[in-house]
Amino acid sequence: MAKILVIEDEPDFSELIGGWLKNENYTVETVDTGEDGLDRLKFYKYDIIILDWVLPGLSGVEVCRDYRNTGGTTPILMLTSKKHVDEKSQGLDAGADDYLTKPFELKELSARVRALLRRPSAFAGSILKVGNLALEPNSFKVKRSGDEISLLPKEFALLEFLMRHPNQVFSAEAILDRVWASESEASPETIRTYIKRLRKKLDVEGQPSVLATVHGVGYKLEPPPE
Repeated sequence: MAKILVIEDEPDFSELIGGWLKNENYTVETVDTGEDGLDRLKFYKYDIIILDWVLPGLSGVEVCRDYRNTGGTTPILMLTSKKHVDEKSQGLDAGADDYLTKPFELKELSARVRALLRRPSAFAGSILKVGNLALEPNSFKVKRSGDEISLLPKEFALLEFLMRHPNQVFSAEAILDRVWASESEASPETIRTYIKRLRKKLDVEGQPSVLATVHGVGYKLEPPPE
């Protein structure tokens, strides 16, 4: 699944959000200051940033503005309390893509995250489709030509990432940054192992593998025929 950075200084609330998103099979990392958030964003890549408005030191708006000014493009979901809701335009003007007003239902948080993750060229409703492969993030299902394939959570996360970026080549290190937690001890050999596992489950005998190796560069998903 997608890799999410949560920048939130309230420990209980941060733990609540992180736990909820992890239960939905996202990879989640949390920090509690704007400065730490910007440091993470300098060295690691994320698919979504969930950013609180009120933070010690740098505010959420300042973090958002600084990140955008340095070329950051990851979608940002801003969290704001009711007393700041009238100032939401400041966050949007600073580069936020969406906002949620506290308190909110966790199901709504999930819906906003899914909306920000959508790639119109690859989505049909809530289903990722690439060739004859179909992946349903919400129900944790993968099908090829209508036949369901059982995947382990990390296999699913790796396949989803590649299906969101068909025909794009990623090095093992880039995949580690996007799919595995930053503190993980996984290595490029781990990626090779998971690619082999996915090939065994996805490939059809006599047909080219949907997971191509670009020697000396990395891996890419080549859309199989419809």
